[in-house]
Amino acid sequence: MQHQVHIYTDGAAKGNPGKGGYGVVMELVGTSYKKEFYEGFRLTTNNRMELLAVIVGLEKITKPNMSVLVISDSKYVVDSVEKKWVFGWEKKNFSGKKNPDLWIRFLKIYRKHQVDFKWIKGHNNHPQNERCDELAVYASGLPNLSVDAYYEKENDTLF
Repeated sequence: MQHQVHIYTDGAAKGNPGKGGYGVVMELVGTSYKKEFYEGFRLTTNNRMELLAVIVGLEKITKPNMSVLVISDSKYVVDSVEKKWVFGWEKKNFSGKKNPDLWIRFLKIYRKHQVDFKWIKGHNNHPQNERCDELAVYASGLPNLSVDAYYEKENDTLF
């Protein structure tokens, strides 16, 4: 399948849980058009940031039913979708699973496009993956970090 959009993603957390961030690089295939996105959070996990990066990338696509390739170094995200685990979790209402809020949000946007996933090894000199990592780490160090409200509520933090 010829993909129309490539979405490169990465997530980071300092402490895991701790301050975290995500980075996204989106490219319109066959053109020089590229966009970057990032956001940091005061308390979250690496897996939440990996998944949120994918969600944000997909949500940035304004045309429906696009052919998209998501390139991620997260086995958690890629395997959950490619091995169809997330669809089984959904049938069981995500009982006992982590990050149900994000998986529900993911499935809503995932179903609006034709999405394939490709896993790549992280920190392996892949230019877009390295850029996503830079963005995620940068975002996690910003002042005035966003609140990952679901995570903080679920983990009874004192913030």
